[in-house]
Amino acid sequence: MAGGAEMKAAASPNVNGNFDPTAIEVEPLPPVLSEHGVEKPSEKSREIVLGRNVHTTCYSITEPEVNDEQIGDKEAQMAAVLARYRKSLMERTKHHLGYPYNPDFDYGALAQLQHFSINNLGDPFIESNYGVHSRQFEVGVLDWFARLWEIEQNNYWGYITNCGTEGNLHGILVGREVFPDGIFDLRVKLLANKDKPAILNVNIGTTVKGAVDDLDHVIQTLEECGFSHDRFYIHCDGALFGLMMPFVKRAPKVSFKKPIGSVSVSGHKFVGCPMPCGVQITRMEHINVLSSNVEYLASRDATTMGSRNCHAPIFLRLHGAGISAMLNELSSTVVFERPRDEEFVRRWQLACEGNIAHVVVMPNVTMEKLDFFLNELVEKRSTWYEGDVQPPCIAAEVGKENCFCALHK
Repeated sequence: MAGGAEMKAAASPNVNGNFDPTAIEVEPLPPVLSEHGVEKPSEKSREIVLGRNVHTTCYSITEPEVNDEQIGDKEAQMAAVLARYRKSLMERTKHHLGYPYNPDFDYGALAQLQHFSINNLGDPFIESNYGVHSRQFEVGVLDWFARLWEIEQNNYWGYITNCGTEGNLHGILVGREVFPDGIFDLRVKLLANKDKPAILNVNIGTTVKGAVDDLDHVIQTLEECGFSHDRFYIHCDGALFGLMMPFVKRAPKVSFKKPIGSVSVSGHKFVGCPMPCGVQITRMEHINVLSSNVEYLASRDATTMGSRNCHAPIFLRLHGAGISAMLNELSSTVVFERPRDEEFVRRWQLACEGNIAHVVVMPNVTMEKLDFFLNELVEKRSTWYEGDVQPPCIAAEVGKENCFCALHK
């Protein structure tokens, strides 16, 4: 090993034996900041709670001396650092509920490929001069998604993205290139701009509340406003639910048999993957407006980055405990009142926005894990609201029928 690394933070628990989550040192919570970055102690002033400053726990990189003879010691030190890090990941994964990732996977068989710098440069369907690639696997994955979304092999183009957001950016970019003077809105602006084509993004599962847009209603609205199928472009953002909806019988179908322009999903969410990734599929007829020959690659490129690499029980339990909560139809995202204790939020890695938080039920989430979380939430909550301190009203976010505040219960 050329160099070593050492911890700048306090010592971690012993790496030997069974891992004890209680042995991990509790770090201080970050200050509550207003939009202007000024700390305000008042409860009413809480707007955004920022994460901790990573510089307080980062590892320093040291360069070896010219005649360094302590290579063995440094290798042992690095092994210990990695062992502590792995055990920390195990503990944090155990208390992971707020973000839509599925850590229930085992790609151990692929470890043998970590010795190669594999890069799918440029268009996945045309080889470049760089021979260390995995296009044969990438195109196979794309063909599977093309069948899932019902578009013929010769009529689609796509690629494996670095994340779901990249797929959304690429989809909207294609729409803008197909219709450079397009408008981004629905009925009001559609009627006011009937002389221009329309570009729309349809959510197949929103980030915070897990709501699903009605694709058929969107298409119907476009048609009612006088837009023919060749005068609008629809991108379907299916980051999480794009891989769930095809297998839910009463869910609206996302299909290229409908007049849509593109669909994207995240690979590291519902399916599960050790690194962020996604899939973007569009119609072959649209991609030529973006594609260009790249002499350096001896290929073509139309990608954005170039290089790429049981919810109902929770809802009922929350309501039974008098906790404001909401579950959108076809969703696996349960929205509920934001926990008052930010340490609890960090412990369970809950994604929060304003007065609401959510739990995303992924394939790896067991009933045992949900029961443990709910029991802890109910127990902690009993200490948060005492005397004149009342739970927040979140009727505006979840509807009056789902809000159990003092006003609506």
